Amino acid sequence: MARQSISFSKPNDEWLKSQIDNEEYSSKSELVNDLVRQARKQQATIDWLRAKLEKSEKDGFTTDSKEMILKESKSRLNG
Repeated sequence: MARQSISFSKPNDEWLKSQIDNEEYSSKSELVNDLVRQARKQQATIDWLRAKLEKSEKDGFTTDSKEMILKESKSRLNG
C-alpha cells in the first residue's frame, strides 16, 4: 500500500479525530480510504448519468422510462 503524507485543515482534522474517537473507524487511514472509495463510487455514478444524458442528447431521447432510469440510478448509488 502506498504511503502518503497529507495535511488537513483544523476543522477537518477535528472531524476525522471525532470519527475515530466515536469508534466509527480505527484510524485516519481507514477513514480516508473509505471516503476515497465513496467518492470513486459517486464519480462512477456521475459518469454513468453523464453518458446517458450525452447519448440521449445525440440520439434524441432514451426509450427507457423515467422509472427505469430512476431504478438503475438508485441501484448504482446503493451498490
